[in-house]
Amino acid sequence: MEKKAFVTKDMVEDIVKKYPTPFHIYDEKGIRENAKALKEAFSWNKGYKEFFAVKATPNPFLINILHEYGCGTDCSSYTELMLSDAMGLKGEDIMFSSNDTPAEEFVYASKLGATINLDDFTHIDFLEKTIGYIPETISCRYNPGGYFEIANSIMDNPGDAKYGFTTEQLFEGFKVLKEKGAKNFGIHAFLASNTVTNDYYPELARQLFELAVKLEKETGADIKFINLSGGIGIPYRPDQEPNDIKVIGEGVHKAFDEILVPAGMGDVAIYTELGRFMMGPYGHLVTKVLHEKHTHKEYIGVDACAANLMRPAMYGAYHHITVLGKENEPLDHTYDVTGSLCENNDKFAIDRKLPKIDIGDYIVIHDTGAHGFAMGYNYNGRLWSSELLLKEDGSVQLIRRAQEPKDYFATFDCFPIYEKLK
Repeated sequence: MEKKAFVTKDMVEDIVKKYPTPFHIYDEKGIRENAKALKEAFSWNKGYKEFFAVKATPNPFLINILHEYGCGTDCSSYTELMLSDAMGLKGEDIMFSSNDTPAEEFVYASKLGATINLDDFTHIDFLEKTIGYIPETISCRYNPGGYFEIANSIMDNPGDAKYGFTTEQLFEGFKVLKEKGAKNFGIHAFLASNTVTNDYYPELARQLFELAVKLEKETGADIKFINLSGGIGIPYRPDQEPNDIKVIGEGVHKAFDEILVPAGMGDVAIYTELGRFMMGPYGHLVTKVLHEKHTHKEYIGVDACAANLMRPAMYGAYHHITVLGKENEPLDHTYDVTGSLCENNDKFAIDRKLPKIDIGDYIVIHDTGAHGFAMGYNYNGRLWSSELLLKEDGSVQLIRRAQEPKDYFATFDCFPIYEKLK
């Protein structure tokens, strides 16, 4: 597929008059169209609900857009719960899926009425001791171990993941939870990450639906929902075809009708917890070219760095690059596109074929709408950028201001020189 930026050179030149680079910018129109498509794809399931993975893009302006389409939030920490609470989300709109969970986080989730998704068998007793009871509605995260395969192709390795109950623990866990007062049960699983195939969700659904039938039969637990979690990916590379959410929804529907309906479980709700799929393609990191360097390689230095987008440095991840105003020029130069951190892995692209780049050019780094700004950090004293929203009417709204030195130094208020740093 062709990768096109949703901003132009003229638009960016106008934006930077008020909001200097680097910045993350999000496409409201794209987010809304995608949310509508997801809702429609699973409209066949009466209880369907998407719980947006807050960790992917923890911005209330963007989460509010999704909430307009009935989306809740999937939280994994105290502050993510705080954000959901402050936004006015109700208990049933919040899923709390954490691991190695501090007691105070279970307490807060319980106070909010969030659905707690337990990650480990030992957390049953820990939760009961922490909040004093087992909630009537509870979920457990499942990890079957081994490899997750589709058509003999290995998609991921759940057996090497730190998350979830084993099969034996899940059956025993449901029995124990039922004895302790749980009445409504959910199953949750995340067995592969960033899959670019329409077959992942339907195959995962089949495995979880078959498991649900066995669990109800053997434990007597009343399973109210099955949470397919995340894992639906996006095409970071131009040669990848995007997932078709309509086809994915139809595949899950087929498995539902073949497995759950005949077992008398046709009223089970389907939940999802998508982050990357919901926001990833609808975010750009926009940065300006500051320097060019001609040594053993050709380097282009920009005013963004890995502190603004960690994925290339951390994972070696590919993010497509568009040089604004040069979209139709030949890709006849080879560059490493780098930031300014004192780390050699601070590169957005290595040996990338691009048009000739000049100092002052604006560059769009694609697909940063999820796990982009959210994974930012302050190494080398680099400050977080602003976040902007490109509205449907073409205007631009500030949805998070850029960090300033006073923000970076704020936690030094216990140090004698703090007043000089403010």
